[in-house]
Amino acid sequence: RKGYALYFSRAPIPHGGKAFRHIGLYAYRAGFLRRYAAWPPSPLEAAESLEQLRVLWHGGRIRLAEARVPCPPGVDTSGDLARAEALIRESS
Repeated sequence: RKGYALYFSRAPIPHGGKAFRHIGLYAYRAGFLRRYAAWPPSPLEAAESLEQLRVLWHGGRIRLAEARVPCPPGVDTSGDLARAEALIRESS
């Protein structure tokens, strides 16, 4: 399944091996989102608190791509959002 996700985790996989930083940018069609919303959360999704594991559990595929340039930090908190907005203002 080259180029597609096998699993996601908050822990490094493989342990002690080369790991990639996950930047979550997802594009879904409306029909898929309706199916996704109807699926119950999977046990893996609950264990890892990662919603993309629901897609894999129910047989969906998630395509992967490696970023060619360094990516900025993630936006997960209101403080992160403020920093991201400042970066956008500075680069405009």
